[in-house]
Amino acid sequence: MGVTGRDKTVPKVAVCFARARVVVWVRVLLGWFPVLPLKSTMYSPVWMRSLCQHLGHSLARKRFVSGLASDEELRRNATVCPPEPKSRKKKSRNVSALEGENSSWEERLSHAVTPLWTVGYEDQLKVKFDGQKKILQTLVSRLKEVSGEHITSPSTREDSCCPLQPVVPSLYEEYIKLSPLDACLLFHQGGHWREITVRTNRTGDTMAIVTFHPQDLSQEELCLQKESLKEFFTRGPGAVCNLTSLYFQESTMTRCTHEQSPYQLLHGEPHIFEELLGLKIRISPDAFFQVNTAGAEVLYKTIAELSHVSRNTVFLDVCCGTGTIGLSMANQVSEVLGIELIENAVEDAKWNASFNGISNCKFHSGKAEVVLPELLLTLQGNHPFTAVVNPSRAGLHYRVTRAIRNCRRIRTLVYVSCKPQGEAMRNLLELCCPTNDRKKLTGEPFTLKMAVPVDMFPHTNHCELVLLFER
Repeated sequence: MGVTGRDKTVPKVAVCFARARVVVWVRVLLGWFPVLPLKSTMYSPVWMRSLCQHLGHSLARKRFVSGLASDEELRRNATVCPPEPKSRKKKSRNVSALEGENSSWEERLSHAVTPLWTVGYEDQLKVKFDGQKKILQTLVSRLKEVSGEHITSPSTREDSCCPLQPVVPSLYEEYIKLSPLDACLLFHQGGHWREITVRTNRTGDTMAIVTFHPQDLSQEELCLQKESLKEFFTRGPGAVCNLTSLYFQESTMTRCTHEQSPYQLLHGEPHIFEELLGLKIRISPDAFFQVNTAGAEVLYKTIAELSHVSRNTVFLDVCCGTGTIGLSMANQVSEVLGIELIENAVEDAKWNASFNGISNCKFHSGKAEVVLPELLLTLQGNHPFTAVVNPSRAGLHYRVTRAIRNCRRIRTLVYVSCKPQGEAMRNLLELCCPTNDRKKLTGEPFTLKMAVPVDMFPHTNHCELVLLFER
């Protein structure tokens, strides 16, 4: 529900912040912040000044968010309040104590963004482990439906198809900072400011990306908005942010690629750079990069350990982003072949390979469901393949899983999922189910050998699940 300002209705705000290289999407009710009187739909410095002020504030106590507080301190300072299950009916959704009307906006925001922030870290890991265990149990049940009662598995437990290792803990600190924006959540309700994304690196470089819905503004009015934004962040109160890069994107859709609507550099450098596993990585505004670098290093080391590659291996990095996984494996394999949809990310990957002196990597731009089947048909030789897939929450396209399943040279597959209980479950079934001529799944099925949850997101219910398949 909107909050009425002086002369217009302000809807919910979609704000995205990340400390450490990627996008952390946060939707917040503007009611959690003071209502700002807005005089016109043109640029006003009021909301931007508030943005800069709030950029310096931590949403929760640093000791809680960083995981430095002991379990005893956490119990002494806050009531342990695990997230309640969401009801399918929004109207009847249970509201916990921290979400109540008497709670401060900081507490309500912390509970919405990091629902486990009042729970001791050991208990957080247990919650996540139990969640991943349920996912594997669901996979067992679904496999029984398509395969019958017998399932080839190294696990002796009936309720799990493979051993599930303990969650690999994260040691990083994550600070989420936000401020109210005069935003447009529903296009038909008007408004212009869609969201702001902040990406930073270990050295403190900061890239801000402002997404703006032009609605019916003229080009002259858009230019005024961009100049006002640049002025505020370079010479106005926003200069304290010390931005390395300031981007502006006009977007009439929920998400736009650079090809659909170019990112316009208003100030500073076109890229920021990050150090990861001894590599220097270039990052564009729309390129995917993991939410925290320290956690990404743990994740990539886990992938390397599970992959069992050799100097003779051709390493397929599907949905490769800026190429970080493949580049980190390049010195262990014969060749790395990366596939990525975002063209700017592919350019970053090629730059990263060249800058780091890596010559056995080739990166291909395009949809994986188009590029991968054609690529597998053209590869010559007898080198064994190991594939790593790291798709978005939507999972892999059916043609990708079919190409992997039907390629006999792929004997090892590592599947990295940030939401295995979603569409990824369909992929897992396609990889493991019996041969099916009707679905053109003619290759030998994979067997799930190991599952390793990696905690990339402390104080939330989420973690990355790394799955090892072999055949």
